[in-house]
Amino acid sequence: MREAAFIKQNKDKWLKYESLLQNNTSPSPQHISDLYVELSDDLSYAKTYYPKSNITQYLNGLASNAHQKIYRSKKESGNRLISFFTKEFPAGFYKFQKQLLLSFLIFLLFSLIGSYSAATDLSFVRSIVGDAYVNMTLENISNNDPMAVYKEASQTDMFLGITLNNIRVSLMAFVFGVLAGVGTVFLLMQNAIMLGSFQYFFYEKGLLWESARTIWIHGTIEISVIIVAGCAGLVVGKSMLFPGTYSRLNSFMIGVKDGLKIVISTIPFFIIAGFLEGFVTRITSMPDWLAIFIISGSLLLVLFYYVFYPLYLNNKIQNDSGAHSI
Repeated sequence: MREAAFIKQNKDKWLKYESLLQNNTSPSPQHISDLYVELSDDLSYAKTYYPKSNITQYLNGLASNAHQKIYRSKKESGNRLISFFTKEFPAGFYKFQKQLLLSFLIFLLFSLIGSYSAATDLSFVRSIVGDAYVNMTLENISNNDPMAVYKEASQTDMFLGITLNNIRVSLMAFVFGVLAGVGTVFLLMQNAIMLGSFQYFFYEKGLLWESARTIWIHGTIEISVIIVAGCAGLVVGKSMLFPGTYSRLNSFMIGVKDGLKIVISTIPFFIIAGFLEGFVTRITSMPDWLAIFIISGSLLLVLFYYVFYPLYLNNKIQNDSGAHSI
């Protein structure tokens, strides 16, 4: 069957399913299961005969939404919040991997620009982080304790202050997405240039390793999840610029809902980062192997939750779709 004929034959059915899945009033679990089986059959057919077509991607999205509805419709013995973090969110986050990669590349680019700017202009770091912070750091370096800034506030105060500030930044990255994503890019740029320039500042002082092993104890999760929050803003921006088969308003509403879920997913990570900065980073005398262990473990945790686990769940959904079509 030609692709055009396949679409014409099933278009009304798919639009009905799409409307049903977007409806706030959930249908019965049996209805969702029947719907999922039909969508899986259509998806399997499309993957066989039109593997690179947009209709295959469209059906994959519908099947994924139906799969999530099934999870939500089941009676769960655990907490609803646990279900969101362990199943619902990571299963849906797979479709935003391109925005996540774009957010990472934007942050990396402006970090390099920040480093280059600091290398070519001695006053650049001061213009970014302020004279007071630079002077304090220089004084700490002269006192042979360059990372003393992490010891000044009490542990609990620093934990709470940093956590709340990071959550605020995450929300801003999401909200600024309504400016067609430009606001989100600007916020990522600010944070990336600040990081890149300040890391070069320590490099210039011969303290790159000393700063990196300390800052990245909490910064690995903190920076990574700011990038994830940037992804949320880009999702909102994309929903406005590229509505696809939806009206622009419906696309925007879906984008806001998806972006908000991404932001909510970052909160536990920001709490972990705040704890590390408040209670662990200040231990500047810890052995290198322990710092490397914490940094590596933090990176693996972020990559697992936002990259590998969504990929695993998506493959599982694909396999389930294939099994239903046999």
